[in-house]
Amino acid sequence: MARPRYDAAMPAVGTASPVRVLVVDDEAELRALLQRYLQDQGLQVRALPDTSALEKLLARERFDVLVLDVMMPGEDGLAACRRLRAQGETIPIVMLTARGDPVDRIIGLEMGADDYLPKPFNPRELLARIQAQVRRQQLLGAHVGGVPEDAEVRFGPFVLHLGAQRLTRGDEELALSSSEFALLRALCAHPNRPLGRDRLIELAHGRDHDVTDRSVDVQVMRLRKLIEPEPGKPRYLRTVWGVGYVFVPGGEAP
Repeated sequence: MARPRYDAAMPAVGTASPVRVLVVDDEAELRALLQRYLQDQGLQVRALPDTSALEKLLARERFDVLVLDVMMPGEDGLAACRRLRAQGETIPIVMLTARGDPVDRIIGLEMGADDYLPKPFNPRELLARIQAQVRRQQLLGAHVGGVPEDAEVRFGPFVLHLGAQRLTRGDEELALSSSEFALLRALCAHPNRPLGRDRLIELAHGRDHDVTDRSVDVQVMRLRKLIEPEPGKPRYLRTVWGVGYVFVPGGEAP
């Protein structure tokens, strides 16, 4: 297969923090080339040879765009894309494929991909596609606006009032610090999905907030004392060893 060609540099999207990209492709030479090129353009890049560690990495770290090869041994890119979307993963996905059949592109988009780039390609074109996805996400965020006052998440006897930033049980309001509310809101927004501590910090407080992993553990302990019938045997806020925590809205017995 012809290798991607280098071209004139193109500046990365102007954000406060560098754009973070995860590349999954089984071709070692291509992975190294893309990682080097995108990093030269100011992006932060992680690369994987297959999808075996994809889910855990997405749970632990925040990425702005996932670049996913279609043709890989084991789980292919289409199956991985379908699985991620079924789990509620919303990260923009750019598919790479050596097959130029328009039907393949349609299938990829039906699986939940956001864009599609046939090989061989110019790395500058991939960079432009990544930037387009980041700009799209920024525009979507800008149009979301404030959370409606009546927006809420219900689990067990509890109601998390997102607009009012309150947690209630029946007529009783439970005291939460702003950090505890932000952490619970982040977990509730990703039900049944394990999230690493770094990812929780980013979701709850932003990319550049000075919060430690230990602070997350302490806040989870406090939340468990508020909402768990048996804090030592949590049903709603569970530990996922080696990853972090997961919110189980049904509170089924472990």
